[in-house]
Amino acid sequence: MIRSEKEIRDPREMDEILHSAPVCRIAMSTDDHPYIVPVNFVVRDSRLYFHCARFGRKIDMLKANSSVCFEVDIPGELVRGQTACAWSMKYRSVIGFGQAYFIEETQEKKKALDLLMKKYSGQESFVYADDALDKVLVVGVRIETMSGKIAR
Repeated sequence: MIRSEKEIRDPREMDEILHSAPVCRIAMSTDDHPYIVPVNFVVRDSRLYFHCARFGRKIDMLKANSSVCFEVDIPGELVRGQTACAWSMKYRSVIGFGQAYFIEETQEKKKALDLLMKKYSGQESFVYADDALDKVLVVGVRIETMSGKIAR
């Protein structure tokens, strides 16, 4: 990181950002064509999970190349300056890299969906209709590396 004074070194602080951020952006690439999508997500035990439709561009790309980059951020406030280059933005962010995989086994899928639902609803127990489970694909990402950045 070029601006080392902005680097987040504390893994707990990165975890707090990952647990607080409402949206994660997943970037992937095939045949020199990048693609990025925002997803609802949850992180647990060095794994990132999100759900999506069973078919589409994202799925095709992940099948061709499972390497992904992800980004989450917590925006702060605009910092006004006296000159154009003195303006800034306060924020906290995490960027990571990993390998995506598809979760097909029903119990593992339910566990990941439970984590997602708990993050966004605050509830603990959920019931999923079989047809809904058949329609949804859950993607896991084995997180390999992460870095965090803060602008105060």
